[in-house]
Amino acid sequence: MNEQNPNDEISLKELLEKGREWFAYLLSQWKIIVLAGIIGAGLGLAYSFSKKPVYTATLSFALEDEKGGGGLGGALGLASSFGIDLGGGGGSIFTGSNLTELFKSRAMVEQTLLSPVVIDGKAISLAEMYIQNNGWRDQWNDKPKFKAIQFLPDTKRTYFTRVHDSILGVMYQDLSKTGLVVGQKDKKVAIITIDMSSPNELFAKYFTEALVKEVSDFYVTTKSKKARENMDILERQTDSIRGALNGAITGVAVANDNTFGLNPAMNVRRAPSARRQVDVQANTAILTELVKQTELAKVTLRKETPLIQVIDRPILPLKKEKFGKAKGIVMGGFLAGFLVVLGLIFKKLIKSIS
Repeated sequence: MNEQNPNDEISLKELLEKGREWFAYLLSQWKIIVLAGIIGAGLGLAYSFSKKPVYTATLSFALEDEKGGGGLGGALGLASSFGIDLGGGGGSIFTGSNLTELFKSRAMVEQTLLSPVVIDGKAISLAEMYIQNNGWRDQWNDKPKFKAIQFLPDTKRTYFTRVHDSILGVMYQDLSKTGLVVGQKDKKVAIITIDMSSPNELFAKYFTEALVKEVSDFYVTTKSKKARENMDILERQTDSIRGALNGAITGVAVANDNTFGLNPAMNVRRAPSARRQVDVQANTAILTELVKQTELAKVTLRKETPLIQVIDRPILPLKKEKFGKAKGIVMGGFLAGFLVVLGLIFKKLIKSIS
């Protein structure tokens, strides 16, 4: 039971011997390893000088909570019981994770890139600012297809060519993968944070603010679309009935003028005035109801806005992350030394096999 396997003892000795052999071999190559580490440290230092700092713009906002309707909810419920549709049911289209995905969608990002900003007293689009930051214009000098491409502020997508779309697609892929982060830092808190990172401090700030504006406008329009359409219909109906009521009142006055001093026995001549009186009463009742519905529709529409409440905006100077010199030296030296060690080990293994 307690007998040891001699093969295990021999294997352990051989393993220790091999370890000493490899250590001695690498120790004999210390000059190469140290030289590689010095070269790597120099390259890391050079990279730290050439690497541009990255600025991060942070904006946080809260989404309106509609769980508590209060007196307004009671008014809407009462209106619904009479068959009156006041809208307000389209609020669940973009909530929670749907809203965060809306911020990262291609449509919203590209629309934001077409937003105007003022740089050096000149209004340009964020897309043009992005092109200038990355030096794409210099690369396009020898390419006639791209040289004449311009992204003017607030240009409609219908005027864009295939080349415009491809360039915007590259911008979107770059921003969505490396720069734009949208999410909740704490699942228990209903506050969404947007982080935008860029080597250009102003671009990070302007893009973040423009993106929130584009999404907020789109969100408000979409969420209140049903209530707004309903209010517009009610206002048109109210104006139409008010015009008919005014016409009926005028008709009563005209009919009364025509029958003024008429023989009381001639009742047929009084019929137009009586019909006009009925029109006035009916239109008055309809107008009263429409005015009530219109006012409730206005309240419902106001309930839908504002939907996104900004809490913190990016303020200059932005948070800056820079690749430090010490970090470059340590990482460059360690990486170069590690790669040389791997190369020496691989070289010795090849020799031992052959």
